[in-house]
Amino acid sequence: MFFYGFAFEFLGISEKLPSFGGYISLIGAFLLVIGVGYYFIYRGDLQRNYDLIKIGALYKFAYCLIVFYYFFFNSIPHIIFVSLFGVIDLIFFVLMLECVAFLKTNYRR
Repeated sequence: MFFYGFAFEFLGISEKLPSFGGYISLIGAFLLVIGVGYYFIYRGDLQRNYDLIKIGALYKFAYCLIVFYYFFFNSIPHIIFVSLFGVIDLIFFVLMLECVAFLKTNYRR
């Protein structure tokens, strides 16, 4: 969240770094909170967390939609945003959809 300059330099995209670093820190903090939320869902009752799993799936879908859009129709700062993060989020999106479908068919709300 606070050492983003090193990551941008390591990837060779330091010219893409926004002039105000608060944007990167805010996104990092948001991702950290989402990650903690995913952990709470994992260790809790899946049936009780059904709606949160749907929100998580929507978040993964949104990231994939944006990153693949910019990959195919615009430009992305580095291929790692698609080849690593985009693919991993796509896999987790599919897994979350599978979980939602399982809960919907096995547990009536």
